[in-house]
Order: sequence, then structure tokens, then C-alpha cells
Amino acid sequence: MTKVFEYAVIGAGIAGASVAAELAGDASVVLVEMESQPGYHTTGRSAAMFAPGYGPQPVRALTRASADFFCSPPEGFSEVDLLSPRDVIMVARSDQTDALDDLIAELASEAAVERIDAQDLRDRHPLFRAGYAEAGMLDRGGSEIDVNALHQGYLNQFRQRNGQLHTKFESSDLTFDGKVWHLTAGTEVIRAAKVINAAGAWADEVGQKAGAERIGLVPMRRTALTVEAPEGVDIDALPLVVDIDEEFYMKPEAGRLLISPANEDPMAPCDAQPEELDIAFCIDRIERAFDIQVQRIKTKWAGLRSFVPDKSPVVGFSVKAPHFFWLAGQGGYGIQTAPALARCAAALISGHPVPQDILKEDLDLSSLSPKRLVTSAK
Repeated sequence: MTKVFEYAVIGAGIAGASVAAELAGDASVVLVEMESQPGYHTTGRSAAMFAPGYGPQPVRALTRASADFFCSPPEGFSEVDLLSPRDVIMVARSDQTDALDDLIAELASEAAVERIDAQDLRDRHPLFRAGYAEAGMLDRGGSEIDVNALHQGYLNQFRQRNGQLHTKFESSDLTFDGKVWHLTAGTEVIRAAKVINAAGAWADEVGQKAGAERIGLVPMRRTALTVEAPEGVDIDALPLVVDIDEEFYMKPEAGRLLISPANEDPMAPCDAQPEELDIAFCIDRIERAFDIQVQRIKTKWAGLRSFVPDKSPVVGFSVKAPHFFWLAGQGGYGIQTAPALARCAAALISGHPVPQDILKEDLDLSSLSPKRLVTSAK
């Protein structure tokens, strides 16, 4: 391939697809994916929620800045609504109420959350086991995200803007000749003026091939299951329930209950699979918190959520590799922040000002920059 693209985006999950679509409006962009289809790994295994009160401060700012897109996407972006309202409850046992109150205080100026007592918890979620929970935080701003509709919307937008998608492209070599980057996979070579690293769990490995700094990215396995709901209980309107210390979560999912031990088990980048110990932990935690007996597991899976030490995304140009841009470390927040994060990254990549509607959410760009991680490592 002799053409030189303005941008090559590595990784066609939600991060890569969204930023590629944003960039393709004004430039030539190629999107490369090592799997046979986009979104095979984390994006395709996400049970994502839009939860403005979830995550560290930069993540919450990006989530708020994404709300307008989710509620009113561009015409033709999706044939279905991207959001379906669902309340979120962070629940605390008696030994966890300090953490609950600290979170409520932290979110007081950002979200319409309220503290609810044990009786209110059981009124809102009749499956709570009597005596388990002391209190909770109710967030009425939550919604379920149609992850597939969002991802496909960006991929379709990318194609409509003349972007080129290459699947089964796993770079064995990534070199810069002083003018352009060369991405080599077998006998195929793609050339681009700038490279955007949106490779998910593999982002640090891609960075090393490019001669960039390490950002300390750690992929962490999370397991999820679906089980049958108890007979006689209408689960459709039940909220998402998350333990305040993230020891479990549970929500309705297509007539069943989706449950998780909310585990974060460090491991090398791979096609993650659920482990029996995680499944056992999950069932034990759910049965202690809810009046449920898990008789049979319907489906089970695992995915990788990749974090740097402060759990905020890494967005910005490398301090070592020229024209190499990091878009990594979204952890479990990549779906709910994708619209704002893509627009923010596209502006930084192309040298344009970051849109004011994003900055006004109290987003400090230095909290996303890879420079913060290089400095903290010294």
C-alpha cells in the first residue's frame, strides 16, 4: 500500500471506532483491528451502564459531557435509542456506611443522588435479603447503553466518511522513518503520518513496539453470568445494584439477572475466559445480599478492563514516540465516556481546541495526559 494516511487508528473497539469516525470527517483515516471483527474483546462483552456518578472525577466529567450525544445522536446514527433509563443503587452494609457517605458527599455538586435507608432499599428492590443492607445511594440519572448500537453507529459513520477498515491486521512491526509511521502485518504495510493507539488491553504492548513510554497499563479480568430470576418477581424495572466497595453487581438482562463479582484480576492481554473460582465468589456474594438461590448458570463470560494506576484514561501524545497518540486505559468506563472522549481526542490529535461543552464539565486535560504517568514513575 503506497498511500499515506493522515491517521492510522489501532484497535476497532469502541475507543478506536469512535475516534476514527470523528477524525474521518476531515482527514484520511485507516482503522486496523487484529481480530476478524471489531469489538471482539472488551467492547463486545460489556454490560455497560450510563452512570454519571460512577468512576473517578475525570471519568464522571467525560460521562456528563457524553449525555447529549447519547440522548440525541446524529441523524441516522442509530435506528434504536442508545439509552434505556434504569436507576442505580450503590448499597452498603453497616460496616460500609462511611464509604457510602463519603461518595454521596463527593457527588453532591455533580449528580442528583440521595441516601436511602434499608426499608427504602427493600421497597425499591424486593430481592434484598432482610438484614443485609444498612443504606444505599440512589442515582436516578442512570441508563442502560445499547453497546452494539453505539459501536455499530460509529463504525457506520466511519465508513460513510470514507474511512478504511482492515481486520485481521496484527502489527508485527511499528516503525517511524522520520516522516511517517509504517505498520507491518505479514506482507501488508500501512503508512500514516500519525498513529492513534486504541488497542485496549494490548495498548502498552503496541506502545513498546513504537518506542513509546510505558504507561503502567494493567488488564484485569472481570467475570459475569446470567441466571434465572426467581419465579413471581417482575425484574424488568429493578435498578442496577452495585456494592459500594464493588464486591458485586446485579441487574436485569433480557428477562434474566446479570450478576458479577466485580472482580479485577490482573493478567496478560488475552481472550479472557471465566474461571470457576470467580463464578463461586459471584454466586456466594449474590446469595448473601439477595433472597436468591442460583440453581443453574445460563451464560458466563469474562472480559478485560484495563487500568493505569489512577484509573483515569490516558489521552495524549507520547512523550517519547513522535506523532504517536495514546487513547487507552478506559477501564470499565469506556462505553459511557466514548462520545466525549472521542471528540476530545480528535481535537487534540488534529491540533484543534477541545470543545467547550466538554471542558465546562470541569475536565482537566492534564488528568488525562500520559505525562502524568511518566512524572509519577520517576
